[in-house]
Amino acid sequence: MTHPITARLKARLKIPVIGSPLFIISNPDLVIAQCRAGIIGAFPSLNARPLSQLEEWLERLSSELTESDAPYAVNLIVHKTTDRLMDDLALCVKYKVPVIITSLGAREDVNEAIHSYGGIVLHDVINNRFARKAIEKGADGLIPVAAGAGGHAGTTSPFALVAEIREWFDGPIALSGAIATGYGILGAEAMGADLAYIGSAFIATEEARADQRYKQMIVDSTSADIVYSDLFTGVSGNYLKPSIAAAGLDPDNLPKGDYSTMNFGSGGNTEAKVWRDIWGSGQGIGAVKSIVPAAELVARLAREYAEARARLLGPERVALAAE
Repeated sequence: MTHPITARLKARLKIPVIGSPLFIISNPDLVIAQCRAGIIGAFPSLNARPLSQLEEWLERLSSELTESDAPYAVNLIVHKTTDRLMDDLALCVKYKVPVIITSLGAREDVNEAIHSYGGIVLHDVINNRFARKAIEKGADGLIPVAAGAGGHAGTTSPFALVAEIREWFDGPIALSGAIATGYGILGAEAMGADLAYIGSAFIATEEARADQRYKQMIVDSTSADIVYSDLFTGVSGNYLKPSIAAAGLDPDNLPKGDYSTMNFGSGGNTEAKVWRDIWGSGQGIGAVKSIVPAAELVARLAREYAEARARLLGPERVALAAE
């Protein structure tokens, strides 16, 4: 039986996907395109600067998206370095943001504020211990950020991480980690997740607020071009090797970072500006062959997802499952 919160999340989706919030890159144009294409679109609240712009974005999303579109999500960085967290949270409550994604910390007061109007809280985690803490503090669901995910990511295999969480948790799980095809979406479901959490593939879309060179680098690169390092923000993550080299660093010999210098967007550990100069990406980008509108990317994912289901189940069983 489907968990009730999982059912709410998936009720208006064409395919079980959340477009993950991309720091600097995600914006209302991308989110609206994702939601209208039938997946949950998301953006980090810190992408809207100054704070007044966040209210403008929320007003636009609230007025332009309808019940026929998928819901949208806002990512809140719940970390002591986020000095405008409570202001961002207040605006999310004011506009009754349907889904909130919390990162780098779990706080009961944040979860309670979102629950006050019926919002859903998903928390991203890199291990089972953090997953338990998030649910204990009131999160509704989890986003296991497994090996191969873009940006800040863990090192645990998605097979192991989802299995460990499913031993005790029956609520919504959105799996993150190198998913860039419809086959990967079905694979995430097969191992126990409810949704796929896809980010890097959306960097190479027309609506994404990314440097054109960044988009083309996503198209031109594969998993061999990804470097895992904690140098740039103090938290380990995956980055494009060519962007590191272009910033004058040796991607094969990077020093260790310092967690205490964590500073999103300013690259506290180097002179390069993260994410302006050092570009994050997951390992799944080998599937990205061109820069396309977000709706076209979602259509490809949907087509591949249907093909994967037909291949494994057979056309007759797929038809029965859809009834």
